[in-house]
Amino acid sequence: QVQLMESGGGLVQAGGSLRLSCAASGITFSLYRMAWYRQAPGQQREWVTTIDNRGTTTYADAMKGRFTISRDNAKKTVNLQMNTLKPEDTAVYYCNAKLPPYGDYWGQGTQVTVSS
Repeated sequence: QVQLMESGGGLVQAGGSLRLSCAASGITFSLYRMAWYRQAPGQQREWVTTIDNRGTTTYADAMKGRFTISRDNAKKTVNLQMNTLKPEDTAVYYCNAKLPPYGDYWGQGTQVTVSS
């Protein structure tokens, strides 16, 4: 079955960095558009960034210049390098794999907490 397993979350001070990873299995990873979303307590899930199957990246405005998404098709992983973290980046971060109409899959999420 399809599995997306996030890792790399944790507690970091404001201004620090974290690198999240998402390992995929059960899908033809190279075909999928991969994305990161996040959900802060009491708020709706919001889109963070996407990398398509050609490696083209897009970012939400609040993350531009601070976050970098990358993918390794051989390892079936997508990474999110987060720099200059702010307390408002505190959220559960989710990995998403999408290939319409064949699949739209989510990981369980990894907690990122940024202290001020």
